[in-house]
Amino acid sequence: MAEIRLTKVEQGQTKIRNVPIAVTPEGFWCCPSPVVFQKTIKAQNPLNKTKPSSPPPKTTVQKKRTPLNERKAPPTPLRSSVVSDDQRNCGSDTPGVSASIVSERTPRPKIESLPRKVAIEFGEPGTSDMKVVLLGKQGFCVKLSVHKNVLVENSSFFADKLSEEESNLSCLEIDDCEDVEIYVETVGLMYCKEMKQRLIKQSVSRVLRILKVAELLSFNTCIQSCLEYLEAVPWIGDEEEEKVVSSVIRLQNEGIGVTPVLKRVSSNVANPPKDTISHIMELVLKSNEEKGRREMKSVVLKLLRENNSLPSYTDSSDICNDTIYSSCRSCLNSLLSLFKQAAEPEFSDKPLDNKEPVVKQIALEADNLSWLLEILADRQAADEFALMWSSQQELAALHSKLPIVSRYHVSCITSRLFVGIGRGELLPSKDTRHLLLQTWLQPLINDYSWLQHGCRSFDRKVVEEGIGRTILTLPLENQRSILLAWLGTFLKAGDNCPNLQRAFEVWWRRTFIRPYTETQGSPQQPDSSMTSRQET
Repeated sequence: MAEIRLTKVEQGQTKIRNVPIAVTPEGFWCCPSPVVFQKTIKAQNPLNKTKPSSPPPKTTVQKKRTPLNERKAPPTPLRSSVVSDDQRNCGSDTPGVSASIVSERTPRPKIESLPRKVAIEFGEPGTSDMKVVLLGKQGFCVKLSVHKNVLVENSSFFADKLSEEESNLSCLEIDDCEDVEIYVETVGLMYCKEMKQRLIKQSVSRVLRILKVAELLSFNTCIQSCLEYLEAVPWIGDEEEEKVVSSVIRLQNEGIGVTPVLKRVSSNVANPPKDTISHIMELVLKSNEEKGRREMKSVVLKLLRENNSLPSYTDSSDICNDTIYSSCRSCLNSLLSLFKQAAEPEFSDKPLDNKEPVVKQIALEADNLSWLLEILADRQAADEFALMWSSQQELAALHSKLPIVSRYHVSCITSRLFVGIGRGELLPSKDTRHLLLQTWLQPLINDYSWLQHGCRSFDRKVVEEGIGRTILTLPLENQRSILLAWLGTFLKAGDNCPNLQRAFEVWWRRTFIRPYTETQGSPQQPDSSMTSRQET
């Protein structure tokens, strides 16, 4: 920004309540956009039929225009206060004319390509003692008839500039204004007593623009009013919130107090993430309202996935994993206790009203474990869960003693583990994978028919692929024993048993067609069939 000294205008009696004369209904100075300028130029063209403008009412504050039909110039390019790059002279303006907008008779190029072809003036020259000229980048300039005492009282920028210049400075020019409209509005706010009320009807984006100009002008009262507005108004959407926070942080770096606004997105209270996450999970896991629990599980899972993508979140991931595994152990203990209760001989003789709460709680705890497993798989931290689940021999032994309608939820957990191992989402040890198959494959087979028809989220092809790939990660002897046991069941149950035919074919080729022996070294040809089938 730069300033140019021009001739001093005659100082009249200051009447601040009559300035500015071009205002919006809310009391702001109004500066039209470039599109409005184009329309105004077209309306002022001498070829158009233009009626003389009526004189402004005495009781209202309006922008004055000099009627075109009162001018004596012929219908050629009119003489006016147009300010071009080679014609900038505030002293040539007539005090009695407060606004003039004209256009030359030339083809209409874009406004951006015109060098200062439009001039607008705000204020009452007869009562002002100074002019501020704003030179915008959109091809126009704006002249503000203002009062030195108002500028000095409200703006440190203007106070410093005026103190550096001569006391009789009459015009200050600001070059390359990026947002002339907001400059005009911000200067107009210097004349407002209730600034907060003027900002209420504005949008957040517009107030941020005002805040930026107020910062450039060191208009502290306006800055404070903008911050109070931003502290109270809702921020709609992530993009708007990011704009507010970035603008406020910029002010904070310059030493301006912005703490009330930033408290919305940051806290000084020492509240460890572990305690907060643990509390949220406890509320979700203990909820008995099905719809609310299902929706919040989906929301928390989505938000944790977003956290996983942030590099800064890595340091706290271990703390979060400890919290999740603590919840897993609690759910497992509860599930085992419920299974023991439901497996008692006298349980089946109890009234339905006594049995139903236990069955619902079994389904709830199994669903909780499935949710926690999903979170751990997303965080690539589910290996320990696979070991915990593989070690539940007592729970697996009780499985067959419960009706299938009460127990099948547990097999959903087993299915998810097999799918995770098959996809490489978790990498438990060889012993854990073998123990998982020994402990839970047969209970899964026993529930397979019900899972296909009674569980909407069950995907048979995906589960069968996961089981087969898990088996094929074991030593060949273990593959043989597990697949032969499966074959006996499959030949009896058919579709009510997982179809592990692809895994069986790979094992067969490894064993009989292309066996690998350490004494012979590498096999005669690569096992491309096994690889291709595993990938399908």
